[in-house]
Amino acid sequence: MGEPVRTLLLWCPDWPVLAAEIVDGVPATGPVAVLHANRVIACSERARAEGVRRGLRRREAQGRCSGLTVVDHDPGRDARAFEPVVAAVEEVAVGVEVIRPGACALAARGPSRYLGGEEAAAERIVEHVALSCAVESQIGVAAGVFAAGLAAREGRIVPPGGTPEFLAGQPVEALGRSALADLLRRLGVRTLGDFAALPAGDVLARFGFDGALAHRLAAGRDDRPLAVRRPPVDLTVTADLDEPIDRIDVAAFAARTLAEQLHERLAGHGLACTRLGIEAVTAHGQELHRVWRHDGLLTAAAIADRVRWQLDGWLSGARRGGDRPARPTAGIIRLRLLPDGVLAQAGLQPGLWGETGAERERAHRALSRVQGLLGPEAVVTAVLGGGRSPADQTRLVPWGDERLPARPGGRRAGAGPAVPSWPGRLPPPSPAVVLPTPLAASVLDATGAPVVVSARLAMSAPPARLSIGTMPPQPTGSTPAPGSAPSATAPSATAPSATALRGGTVASVEIVGWAGPWPVDERWWAPAEARRRARFQVRLADGSALLLAVESGQWLVEALYD
Repeated sequence: MGEPVRTLLLWCPDWPVLAAEIVDGVPATGPVAVLHANRVIACSERARAEGVRRGLRRREAQGRCSGLTVVDHDPGRDARAFEPVVAAVEEVAVGVEVIRPGACALAARGPSRYLGGEEAAAERIVEHVALSCAVESQIGVAAGVFAAGLAAREGRIVPPGGTPEFLAGQPVEALGRSALADLLRRLGVRTLGDFAALPAGDVLARFGFDGALAHRLAAGRDDRPLAVRRPPVDLTVTADLDEPIDRIDVAAFAARTLAEQLHERLAGHGLACTRLGIEAVTAHGQELHRVWRHDGLLTAAAIADRVRWQLDGWLSGARRGGDRPARPTAGIIRLRLLPDGVLAQAGLQPGLWGETGAERERAHRALSRVQGLLGPEAVVTAVLGGGRSPADQTRLVPWGDERLPARPGGRRAGAGPAVPSWPGRLPPPSPAVVLPTPLAASVLDATGAPVVVSARLAMSAPPARLSIGTMPPQPTGSTPAPGSAPSATAPSATAPSATALRGGTVASVEIVGWAGPWPVDERWWAPAEARRRARFQVRLADGSALLLAVESGQWLVEALYD
C-alpha cells in the first residue's frame, strides 16, 4: 500500500476560547478556561501562564488563577464560529474537510500547484484567514490527516517520505487516547516509533481494534481518504434593472427573463423547487418579499406566472382600492428569485389519478392569480385540528401554504387516522357553518320563562322557543344566577325563521328537539384564562339545527347544521 495522500491541515489554537470570544464576547486575551463535565478542555495563553492546564477540575483551575473566566463548553457555538474560517479557506482552495471545530484539512496537491508550492500555499491560506476572519492559525503538511494535525501544532511542513520519521519521535500521548497511552508507558513504550515497531498481530490481540487503528496511525499508515464537503450551490438569480419599473407590462417581461434563468440554473444541477421566494427593491430602498408555494415542481412557465402575478399585485397596490397594501412609492430597480424546497427532478412522485393534473393546475393558477392581485390572505382553505369547540378545530391558511393544524388532534388529508379526540370535544356530527362571531340569543320554556342551567348542569325546564338577537334587560332588582340566562321579551311577530342566521338577521322559532348539555371546563387552574360553558344541539320547527352554548348566564348561537 502506498503512502497516504499529502494533506494540508489548518489548525486554530485554543479554538473553544476563540469561539467564546467571537460569539459571546469573552475576551480571549485574558485568563479564560472552557469547561466540560467540570474539567478544563481548553484555556487561553494567559491562563496557561497562570498554571491552568487541560484536565484540571474547576476548583483547582480557579485556585491556580483567581481571575479565571470560566465558560461552559458549547459544541454548537464552536461550529458556528468556525464556519467563516472554513469558508475563507474554500475561497483559496476547494475540497475542504472539517475535522472538528478549529481544524480543517484538504489535499495539498491542488493548492501547492497553483500557488507555487506547499509553503507558499500555507502562507497564502494563513494570511487570507487572518484578513478575512481576524483569526490566527497554523498549518501543517504531511502524509495523512493524523500526521498533518501533529505537524500543524508545530507549524511544520514534513518533506515527502518523511512522515514515518516525523511520527517516530512523537510521544504516545499524541494518539489522543489517554488510557492507551498510560498503558503503553507502563509497558515501557514511550514514543510512536516504539509503538509502531510492535508486531501488528500482537497489538490487535492485546489492545483490540482501537489499539490496532492507533498502531496504524503511529506507523504513518493513515490512508483514510478526505471526506471533503461541497459548498452549497448558489441558485439565486438577480436582475439589476437599468431604470425603475412601475409598469406591469415591463415587469412581466423582466419576470419572464429571470424565471427562465432560474429554471435553467436549477435544471443544470438536476434540481427543481417547490417554493419560490420573490424579492424586490425599489428606488427608495423599500424591500418587498413574498414566498409562493406549489404542490408540484415549479416549471419555467409556473415561475414566470408567479413572479408576474406578484409584481402585478405590488405595482397595482392602492390603485384597486380595498384594504390591500399601498403600492411602492418608487419603481423596482432590483428583482431577485430565491428557490426554496429544492429537490431532485425525480424526487416528487405525481398521483396516479390526476392529483397534479391539468384541472388541478388550472385551479391552482387561478387561485394564485387572485392572491397576486389581492394578497395571500384573499384565498384561504380550512385545516382541521384539535380542540373542543368547532371554532377551535378549524384553522384558515392561505392557499399554497403548508396545511398544518393549529392544535394536535386533527386529521390531515392522506395522513391516516386522527389521534384520540380531546376530552369534552363536541360529539359528531360536526356543524356545517361556524359563525365567525357567536350571536346572542334567549332560550325560553313553554311558559315563556327563560331556561336556566345551574352549576350542576340541571335545566330549569325543557327549551321550547329560541329568540335570536332580542336580549331585553333584566327585571329591576333581579340578579342572574351563575349559569342562568337573562330573561327575554316575547318573540317578535315579524321575526324571520332561524335559517336567516346565515345573513345575520334576527330569528324566533319553536324548538322541537334538543340534546345536551355537554360541559366544558377549560384552564380552571388559571383564573384569568378559565372558561366554563355548556353546549346544546337544538332542532327547530323549520327543519334547521343549531349549536348553542350558555356561558356566564348568556346563551349564544355558535354554529349551524345542514
